Amino acid sequence: MNDAHASSAVVIGGTGFLGRHICTALAAHGYDVLAVARKSVQPIPGARFLPLDVASATVEDIAEAVGSADLVVNAAGDIGADGEERMTAEHVLLVDQLVRAVSTLRRRPRLLQLGTVHEYGPVPEGTAIAEDHPTAPGSLYARTKLASSRIVLDATEAGRVDGCVLRLTNGCGPGAPLHGFLGRLAAQLRATSEDAPLTLTVVDDQRDFVDVRDIAEAVVLAAGTRATGRLINIGSGTATSMRELAGILVSVSGVPPHLVRKGQAPVHSKGGAWTQADIRLARGLLGWSPRVPLERSLRDLWAAS
Repeated sequence: MNDAHASSAVVIGGTGFLGRHICTALAAHGYDVLAVARKSVQPIPGARFLPLDVASATVEDIAEAVGSADLVVNAAGDIGADGEERMTAEHVLLVDQLVRAVSTLRRRPRLLQLGTVHEYGPVPEGTAIAEDHPTAPGSLYARTKLASSRIVLDATEAGRVDGCVLRLTNGCGPGAPLHGFLGRLAAQLRATSEDAPLTLTVVDDQRDFVDVRDIAEAVVLAAGTRATGRLINIGSGTATSMRELAGILVSVSGVPPHLVRKGQAPVHSKGGAWTQADIRLARGLLGWSPRVPLERSLRDLWAAS
């Protein structure tokens, strides 16, 4: 492990899709990792676990949880949270409390906030979205995530924390959640049979998908840099058709094509029909670029589902 890297890390939301891979990557790079979440799930190799609901915890309890860390990663968030109150608690109030807690510490850890490309809002097709693109979030999820990113960046500018925001595109790969398109499709394909064929309706969107292990590696690299107060896009840098994604996953699943029927009507699409991140800043500042090809990511997703 490089001396510039922290020796201990706390990952808020450490048992979620992103959090588990981030914990694993940090542990592999020599960090002493503590995963913090409301409830435990399967153990994460190389990580300890602390049950704590940061959204409702006191500043003092949060400060105690992160007080010995050199790095704090906020991987908490829930695109499927029920209602504005819960969404605000999960994203805005949690981050506000976390920033308050970190700012009280004598030795302040580096704070990495994981944002979302949807904070930019809908953009015209063909746009490579750079970090200076105006923000105009079109959903409650995106608005609350943008508010949390601003809390971290404003606190960093004020000298209260050593913060950085990684604005992520859509994550894919092993462990993809059921509330996401790919995780849900994998579950549907598992249940497909001659007696229960799948009717698949896919929007005509084109989106930027990046493997979750590449995201985790970006977190490790961001932890070891001094990109304080920066907003950095993390994505594949490529827009892929949702129909192509579905086709790849159907192919790797081995489900016979005649059991997958195309639906007639498009489903509702949230956050715009096009996402493609400009990732030049991540390459320049972090020395990061995506390494896991999309087909391998979907193969590993299927194998783990």
